[in-house]
Amino acid sequence: MIVGTAGHIDHGKTTLVKALSGIDTDRLPEEKARGITLDLGYAYTDDGLLGYVDAPGHEKLVHTMLAGATGIDFLLLAVAADDGPMPQTREHLAIASLLGLTRGAVALTKIDAASPERLAAAHEEVAALLAGTPLASAPVFPVAARTGEGVAALRRHLLEVARGLGETQARGGFRLAIDRVFTLSGIGLVVTGTAFSGRVGVGDTVTLTPPGLTARVRGLHVHNRAAQTGQAGQRIALNLAGDLEKRDLARGMWVVAPALHRPVQRFQCRLRALEPLRHWLPVHVHLGAADVTGRLALLEDDTLLPEQPALAEIVLDKAVGVLAHDRLVLRDQSATRTIAGGLVLDVFPPTRCKRTPERLAMLRLLAEEDPLPALRAALERAPAGVDLGRYAANRNLDDPQALWRRLGLTVVEEGGQTTGFTTIAWQALGARLEAALAEEHQRAPDMIGVERERLRRLTLPTLGRAAFVRLVAELLATGRLAQSGGWLHRPEHRATLAAADAESWRRLRPQLEAAPFQPPRVRDLARATGMAEEAVRGLMRRVARLGLAYPVAHDHYFSAGAVAQLAAQVDALCIRDGAVRAAALRDCIGGGRKVAIHILEFFDRVGYTRRVKDAHVRRGAKDSEAARQWVLS
Repeated sequence: MIVGTAGHIDHGKTTLVKALSGIDTDRLPEEKARGITLDLGYAYTDDGLLGYVDAPGHEKLVHTMLAGATGIDFLLLAVAADDGPMPQTREHLAIASLLGLTRGAVALTKIDAASPERLAAAHEEVAALLAGTPLASAPVFPVAARTGEGVAALRRHLLEVARGLGETQARGGFRLAIDRVFTLSGIGLVVTGTAFSGRVGVGDTVTLTPPGLTARVRGLHVHNRAAQTGQAGQRIALNLAGDLEKRDLARGMWVVAPALHRPVQRFQCRLRALEPLRHWLPVHVHLGAADVTGRLALLEDDTLLPEQPALAEIVLDKAVGVLAHDRLVLRDQSATRTIAGGLVLDVFPPTRCKRTPERLAMLRLLAEEDPLPALRAALERAPAGVDLGRYAANRNLDDPQALWRRLGLTVVEEGGQTTGFTTIAWQALGARLEAALAEEHQRAPDMIGVERERLRRLTLPTLGRAAFVRLVAELLATGRLAQSGGWLHRPEHRATLAAADAESWRRLRPQLEAAPFQPPRVRDLARATGMAEEAVRGLMRRVARLGLAYPVAHDHYFSAGAVAQLAAQVDALCIRDGAVRAAALRDCIGGGRKVAIHILEFFDRVGYTRRVKDAHVRRGAKDSEAARQWVLS
């Protein structure tokens, strides 16, 4: 169990920790000279049950106290009997409440320096101080650390609580908030901190976030003892190896499992204020051991009143490592007052529609310990699916796949992103695709179908391509969708010309069939029929989409019957000569050599033949048969 001290300067916190553990946590020469704590100090008991984080009590060092208080299990509030509660006593107690600390005790220190009357008054002051806080029922232990009076009773209580807590469950990926960075001769770079979640072992690869540096765990100590593994709830020292130096790291960074390296500059949270706060207020944001400046954006009103929990967004001046259900504390712009604190809810918030009733309801669901209700609600509101990878990272889920299976999700992987759909949402996407096709068939009956990418946009523009490909494959497999070449269409759909086009085609078709291997070009068809050239060109494109004619060359269309006869001629020449040349084809069909070249190039394009030097040969049996069927269809 990690015990964190709190209280006003010179109320005996460091002396008390030494009496409890036998270790003097003041390690800096300046601390020794001045007799006050200036930085975080650490001590551990021999049995490994207790670890102490000793925080400074000076008003200018509250940011250091916050770096140590995040991640502790138990608050030991020191109040000097001869002084009573002082400003930093109250601020530290408020911080503990904002951090969600519910376990703690009060050490009424320096009882050897207080008269019986003063001691009785101090008890009353402490009771009044704790009233209405999460520590209202916390026990009070009168102690005199220098003489040892009362220390044994306090130590027994701490051990009883520690044994009652048991071992913290190591859920999720590994995260450790760095509060010290140093080097040791013959050892190398060492970082220390409290593990928030997960496990780590010697040999593991970890990431330093937010900088994104990679390191290997060369060795580790848990509660000042060499170990092979460490886990959530423990004070851990990690000896890191890799391409990094001491200057690359600092208090406030995190050591995390690589999958959790997702630094952000914006997140949404639930806050409780200690004083009225306005929208877009400049603040100091304390997360883990980090102290970062930023802005407070209120989501429900323009003012946040004291003791009224509200939803907000924090916009930071630089990226930090943070995940859902981390605790945060806000201090004013000058870092002289603690003004609010709360719970992180979403580290991947939307950029728009932040204040809608639906979004605010989602944030309230994200505040619940159970991740299932929020995920279920997100799936119901997301026709294009939910990014499961981001959801799992936000909540640091231990076994996200179990949750996906529990919900019976359709899961699609695409480019490192995992998207999930409920059965109802997946079926609805299929219905949307079919409805989009039906509408397109009605709008353009002369079209064979719809090209894939366009159909994806018509179905749902935000739908991922991998999800669309899987949806199409399932619909094709079940016969609800058909494919002709690169076109997708309803199985019953057959492309037909509109009435006006059918009448125009009736006039043009005899012109093509009169000279099947030397048909007139578009401009000649226009002159012969009196139609506008552009109208003829557009009509021939629509006719070609139906397979009634083929564009053998630019503005030169051959009827489907003529192309089938030409394919037979090419086939016969390949059988006779082993290949077909333009001159041979010209001799068979008449006309000029240029037209024969265009015809052979057309067959090359559609895959019926391929060019070899100045000749053209049939492709492999499988390929040429497919091309032949395409030509004859």
